[in-house]
Amino acid sequence: MKLLIKTFHGLEEVLAEELREIGAKDVTPIKRAVTCSGDKELMYKANLHLRTALRVLVPIFTFKAENEDELYKNIYDYDWSAYINEDSTFAIDAVAFSDFFKHSKFLALKSKDAIVDQFREKSGKRPSINIEKPDLQINIHVSHDQFTVSLDSSVESLHRRGYRDPNHKAPLNEALAAGMLKIAKWHKDIPLLDPMCGTGTILMEAAMMACDMPANYKRKHFGFMSWGDFDKALWEKVYSEAESKIRYPKVNIVGGDNNAQAVDMAKTASLDFRLNRQIRIVRSNMEDHMPTAPRGMMITNPPYGERLTKDNIDEFYKKIGTHLKRNYTDWQAWIITSNFDALKQVGLRPDSKYTLYNGPLECKYVAYDMFEGEMKAFKKKINRTKKRLDS
Repeated sequence: MKLLIKTFHGLEEVLAEELREIGAKDVTPIKRAVTCSGDKELMYKANLHLRTALRVLVPIFTFKAENEDELYKNIYDYDWSAYINEDSTFAIDAVAFSDFFKHSKFLALKSKDAIVDQFREKSGKRPSINIEKPDLQINIHVSHDQFTVSLDSSVESLHRRGYRDPNHKAPLNEALAAGMLKIAKWHKDIPLLDPMCGTGTILMEAAMMACDMPANYKRKHFGFMSWGDFDKALWEKVYSEAESKIRYPKVNIVGGDNNAQAVDMAKTASLDFRLNRQIRIVRSNMEDHMPTAPRGMMITNPPYGERLTKDNIDEFYKKIGTHLKRNYTDWQAWIITSNFDALKQVGLRPDSKYTLYNGPLECKYVAYDMFEGEMKAFKKKINRTKKRLDS
C-alpha cells in the first residue's frame, strides 16, 4: 500500500523520521508531504501516532486531463462501488495547481457529478454528500494535467488532538508545535519553559511526547473506520499496544501567560489529558519568568503584532532579547514568529534558523544559545561538534 502523508512546509524531514520510527518503508519527503509504503497496520499507526502529520492519504488511481470532459470521464469510469454504495455519504476535497483547472470548487463539483451519475445510471439511486462526517472522504490533487485521486483515511485533520476548545482559534497549530519541539531536539530530560504559552499548545505537545502518549490518543473516529475493509481487531491491537506504553514521568515543563482566560484553558487541557502533573502553568508576564533550572530550553511563540502597534511590538521584542541576555545563561531559546522586522529587535545572533509555515503564515524559527562570555560559548560549541563527530 502506498501512502501520502501531508504536513507543513519545513516539517517534511521531521515527518519522514516519524514514519521510519513506526516501520514505514520507501520513505520519501516531497513538498509539504511524505510518501511511503506499508500495510493496513501502518496506516492505522500513522493516524494514531504521527505528531507532525495533517492527513494520511491512500492514492488509488491517477490520470491525465486537460478539460472538464476528460476529468468527468476518468472519474466516471472508475468503479466507486468498491468503496461506497447508494446509501453511503461522501465528500470531495480538491487542490488544483493547474492552468487547465484553476478553481478547486469547480473541480470538486465536477468530480462529484461523475460519481453520482455512475450510481444513478446503474441503480437509479445515488449516494449523498456529507461534508461534516462522510463515509468516504475523497482527495483530488491536480498538478498541471496530472491527477491523483486518494482516499482520506483521516477525514478530520490530525492536528486536532482534542485538548482545545473547537470554538477557540489558537495562534499555533498543534502539528507545528510538535515539529518545533522535534527540530529543537527537546526531550523529557531537558527542562522546558514557554513564558508566552497562550492556551498551552507547546506545553501539551511536549507533555504528550514525554509520556509517550500518541498524538491522537483521544480521537474516537478516523475516516478508515467507515471503510468496508475496516479491521476492528487490528485497530484495537494497534491502539492497545500504544496505550500500554504510556507513562507519566516526572518532568520540568513550565508555562506562563498574562492572559487569565488563556491560562485557564491551558490548565483545563492538561487536566482533560491527565497531564496536569507534568505541566505547571502560572499567570505572569514574560519578563517575570526566570529559569526553572541551571540549564534548559525555552520554546515560545511571542505575539506577532496583530493586537500591538509597530512601536510596541518592536519594544516588546527588544525586551525579550534583554531578558534572555540577563537571565538565561546556559539556556537555549527558540522563538517562532512571522514578524521578521520585530525578530531583528531581539538583538541576538541566531545559532540556528528554519523557515516554517503556521497555516498560510511564513515564519522564522530561530535558536539562540545563551552563554556567558564569548570564549565560553566558543568552547561549548567546539565540544558539541566533537561529540557529533564521535557519535
